[in-house]
Formats: sequence, C-alpha cells, structure tokens
Amino acid sequence: MNRRNFLAAAAAAPALASAAIEGLPVRKVGKPSIVFRSPGPHPNGLQATDAGLWIIDQSDGNMAYLVDYEGKLIRSFSTETNLSSGITFDGHSLWIGSTYSREIVRVDALSGKTLERHFTPGAGVIYKMAGDPPARSSPLAKPAAKPTPPPPSAAAKPVGGFQAGETLGSKAEGTGAHGQEWRDGYLWMAVPPSREVYQVDPKTWVVQKKFPTAANRPHGIGWEGKYLWVTDSNLNAFFKHDPETGQMVEKIQLADSDPLPHGMSIRDGWLWYCDDVGVVCRLRL
Repeated sequence: MNRRNFLAAAAAAPALASAAIEGLPVRKVGKPSIVFRSPGPHPNGLQATDAGLWIIDQSDGNMAYLVDYEGKLIRSFSTETNLSSGITFDGHSLWIGSTYSREIVRVDALSGKTLERHFTPGAGVIYKMAGDPPARSSPLAKPAAKPTPPPPSAAAKPVGGFQAGETLGSKAEGTGAHGQEWRDGYLWMAVPPSREVYQVDPKTWVVQKKFPTAANRPHGIGWEGKYLWVTDSNLNAFFKHDPETGQMVEKIQLADSDPLPHGMSIRDGWLWYCDDVGVVCRLRL
C-alpha cells in the first residue's frame, strides 16, 4: 500500500467503524435491575464463578471481594494493585488489572498475596480520535462538588485515564487494562489505551492474538458460548465479538437512565455488571 492509499484508509477508519456499529443487530433485552450494593464504594471489575461474584474495587486498599449472588460477603482482602479495573479467576488464583501501574497482577484467591506481576500489552495514554463518543458518567452519580485547587506543594494524584493525556501532557504515565477473562488456559483483556482486546499466554506472556474494540472506552468482558462480549462505557453498550476474527456481530444498548457499565461478567444466561458508584446489576441475555 502506498502512502496516499494508507492515509486515505486511515482517514476513513473512524467512519467505517461507526458504520459497522450502526449496522449491528441489536439484541432486545429487559431493563437491567440493581441486585445489591457492592461491599466497596467503587466496584470496577466483576467475575462470575461457581462460588459467587468476585468484585475488585478502586478505592483505598484496592479490595477484592467474593460475594454470593445476593451480595452477601464471603471473603475479602486488600491487593497490591493501583486503582484496579477488571478481575478474573483461573480456578486457583485471581488476575487483576492494576490500572495505574499498567500491570496485570496475579494474586492468591484465599489470601490476596501477590504471586506474579506483568506489564500490560497496549498500555499507555488514551488518545483522542475523530468520531469518538464523549466521556459518559453514571446517571446514579451525585453531582460533584467544585474541587478546591491543591496547594503547589501537594503531591500529584493519578488523573483519570480519559483525562491523563490532556491534563498532564508529556508527564502522563498512562493506564493499563480494564476487563479480564480466563478461558482454556489463556488470559483475555480489554485495554483502553490501544482500544484492543488481547489474548495472552500467561506462561510466556506472549500475545497470541488481538482485535480492535468498538470505541474508546472498553471495559468489562464476558463469554457467551464461543463469543466474547466487550463493554464500552462511553457508548453505554455491550458488543459481541467473534474472538477468532474480532468481528462485531451483535450489540446490547442500555438506556441513558440505566446504571453505567464498568466491570462485567456472564453466567447462566445472565449478564452481570457494576456501576462504579457502588451498585451491581444484571440483565437477562
């Protein structure tokens, strides 16, 4: 491909992606219901298992919680992660996205002890692209108070992934993965900075395949049969991908008044998701 054709294809990419999304079949589902309040104030990842739902929280302590499907606490512990997003269970241990250290951290599922740390493929500063949907906030969130400017000597705090590049410029360190899933010995993850889903061999930490996501804020992911659903928080929707090709084949669109999806997992025909204002929801697939 010559330079002129390459530039033309690059310029057309946002329109093609938008057209692909608009042309997708939309699955009709019922309105999501809030099932319970999360044990922590800012849940940002879910994994449905036989034992219950694992939840990772972004607040201080980056707590991991195991609750039953009515929200009763079974187990909890602090993790050595940073403003975490996404959690999955491999049958023995948990894999957690440590967003602001740009790592995937494997921890013991009984104690929370760190077992491994790996850098996230595709990590970095989230960039803007023509045609991006605007950043979306939860309709359940309370109006934020006007922040008081910090004193000059105050230590810098992490800036949200969608503001890091714009606010911090060249000082921005970037972010890592959001959603994770385990299947057949491989780890899958959605990474907002690169707008891609990766399949990684956890033994070698070599990427096996990757494919692009629908838009600029992929979050939780979950399996329905052979297909992988990927949340996009800014589009307030879920997109069903063929993991062999990455092709989007279907979507579920939430209403503006519904809780905003962050972490997500699927089990027994139910799609579970959390809004990071502290609620866990579900809808029937």
